Amino acid sequence: MREGKKVNKIFLLLIFILLTLSCGEKKDQKPKSDLELKMNGIAEGYVKLVLEVGKYDPMYVDAYYGPKEWRLKEENLSFDSTANVKLISVADSLLNELELLSEYNATELETLRYRYLYKQLFAVKTKIIILSGSVLPFDLESRALYDVSPPETTEEDLQMIVDELVKILPGKGDVSERIASFKKKFEIPKDQIATVFNTAIKECRSRTSKYIDLPAGEKFKAEYVTGKPWGAYNWYKGNLFSVIQIATDFPVYIDSPVGLAAHEGYPGHHAYNILLEQNLVKNKGWVEYTVYPLYSPQSLIAEGTAVFGEEILFPGDERMKFEKEVLFPLAKLDTTNAELYYKVISLQEKLNGAGVLAARNYLNGDWTKDETVAWLQKFQLRTKERAEKYLSFIKTYRSYVVTYNAGDIIIRDYVERNGGADDNLARKWEILNTLISTPQTPSGLMD
Repeated sequence: MREGKKVNKIFLLLIFILLTLSCGEKKDQKPKSDLELKMNGIAEGYVKLVLEVGKYDPMYVDAYYGPKEWRLKEENLSFDSTANVKLISVADSLLNELELLSEYNATELETLRYRYLYKQLFAVKTKIIILSGSVLPFDLESRALYDVSPPETTEEDLQMIVDELVKILPGKGDVSERIASFKKKFEIPKDQIATVFNTAIKECRSRTSKYIDLPAGEKFKAEYVTGKPWGAYNWYKGNLFSVIQIATDFPVYIDSPVGLAAHEGYPGHHAYNILLEQNLVKNKGWVEYTVYPLYSPQSLIAEGTAVFGEEILFPGDERMKFEKEVLFPLAKLDTTNAELYYKVISLQEKLNGAGVLAARNYLNGDWTKDETVAWLQKFQLRTKERAEKYLSFIKTYRSYVVTYNAGDIIIRDYVERNGGADDNLARKWEILNTLISTPQTPSGLMD
């Protein structure tokens, strides 16, 4: 038995999850619209429960902009059996209240809200059980917290991509060293990062606003930081305002500003949060969206739409054209070999699934730290330093890593199934706009 594992708790949790999933969402039995007051009461209880759980994990509450009197001053408290019993009881009570509403009919939007509250509360209860000391297997943790099973990626699939990169990269020898050497020519000087990022986010906002009606007064502030386990982060503060932090510990390459501006800003996390606040909190009074628990299905929707939004923001060769004509000169970079650079980046992005495999094997105790770092060097072509940085992300956020890859797959599949063909850009934006403006769950999008 690995250190920290509690087999009996895992067994009990498995039973709990199987039983809960079997009686959870009833697709043909949903709440009446005239029961909105009851739903609002459950939503209030959900918000207060998330805030209470956040007292025991400072990273849990990613954002909160609800009533100030609900915010709890205590934090970083030690979790004990008394807290466990109390919080589990509250979570069960709220889930049971939702179950009582499941016999009634509802509008489509009310059904989406019902599903959202159910899945979010289920994830909160799972988080409470984790706080009690239970360590879940990676796939079970992913399913319980993010409402999705990790996508399957094989070593053979990854090796085929690596082999293709070996063929096109200049030089000889270790492929991770070759890719690092090649990309160094496209590194933005540190004193130009802010200028290039500001230009990129203006373009991303301009393009997004052609398809999405951004609320008046929305804004953000960019900050540049070091010593973080992530590359960038959007901290939503409410009142249509975000702080976007960008880590500069490692080189920032010429494709990063657009990628970060789109993912963290427009049409990514900032757009997602301001639209939910405008449409659901301000217009409908749905208080559940004033809090954002990081370890929840909402994160998979947020990450998946951000990844997909980045792609449709610059269809075809438009991104390369913009970066070559606008950002390369700002960064004082030579455009020679730019086409090869974008081909290399495109192939390297297809290796993202390797991160999920690395996280699963490391967190399940099947690989050591050194084995995980070596895997990331081989199949994500990271330098040792970057591989260790990514491992620190895995240690910090655990199965959260599935939200990017699985989120992209789920959102992309949903868009395609609902008329978002390759040549129908307007329809893709229409669907994305709906997804980031309404209550959604990963399993709901896969139905």
